Amino acid sequence: MAESKRTSASARRAKVISLVQAGVVHSQSDLVTLLNRAGFEVTQATASRDLEDIGALRGRNREGATVYQMPSDEAQSRARVISLPSELILSVESSGNLAVVRTPPGGAQLLASALDGARSHGDLDSVIGTIAGDDTVLIISKKVAGGAALAKELLAFAEPHTKLKGLKNSKNQRTKKGARP
Repeated sequence: MAESKRTSASARRAKVISLVQAGVVHSQSDLVTLLNRAGFEVTQATASRDLEDIGALRGRNREGATVYQMPSDEAQSRARVISLPSELILSVESSGNLAVVRTPPGGAQLLASALDGARSHGDLDSVIGTIAGDDTVLIISKKVAGGAALAKELLAFAEPHTKLKGLKNSKNQRTKKGARP
């Protein structure tokens, strides 16, 4: 049960980031209302903690209204949201030079950003780039038939300390143990 709470917290914080970036969060009570509408039941205390955890700051927008904003170093604030990408990876499938990662709702853009950051730092050399939706990330391998190897690499990246332990294999899909495929 603790795993699902961590996952929903990561997805919720990803939603908080997108709402703050959209410039629609004027107060903590605004954030509570917006998150409740998006399906996240939160209190003002949780909203306050999330804003602090992502590094959001209050400032004035172009019209002069006070809103929460992301600091200029967005990568640093996103790094605070999750400790490991494994919190966001529910399953990985591969085909050809592609890998498709399923995340909790709202987690795909956060995961894609983490993967792009790892790629730019040389940690995921086999990746050309990522495309993210709401709960799905498409990752493109440099090799024509590199999707399966990329899926293994993604799982290793997500769980560096377990070295792929606890994984069950099925035809063309690798899923973390306990996660739904």
